[in-house]
Amino acid sequence: QVQLVESGGGLVQPGGSLRLSCAASGIAFSLYDMGWYRQAPGKQRELVAVITRGGSTNYADSYADSVKGRFTISRDNAKNTVDLQMNSLKPEDTAVYYCNQGPIAGRMPGQNDYWGQGTQVTVSS
Repeated sequence: QVQLVESGGGLVQPGGSLRLSCAASGIAFSLYDMGWYRQAPGKQRELVAVITRGGSTNYADSYADSVKGRFTISRDNAKNTVDLQMNSLKPEDTAVYYCNQGPIAGRMPGQNDYWGQGTQVTVSS
């Protein structure tokens, strides 16, 4: 069965960097677009970045506008992992970060679909 395990979160000062990792199992990983999502307190979950099954991020909607130029998504199909490098972090980036399959027909996985535990990112002085 599907398992998604996120790691790498923590407390960081504004302007700092973190690298998140997601390990997937129970899935033909290389056949799926993968995304990073986040959910801030009191907010809906939102898409942060998406990478195609072939590793492309060269689309206008590959990154949310709020993170363009600061975050980079990557994947290693041999290891079934997808990472998110986060630079120049801002307090507004504070959220629980999740990985999952990328959006299909503009829709992210639903709340009743499988989600991992996520990893907490807190950006604060």
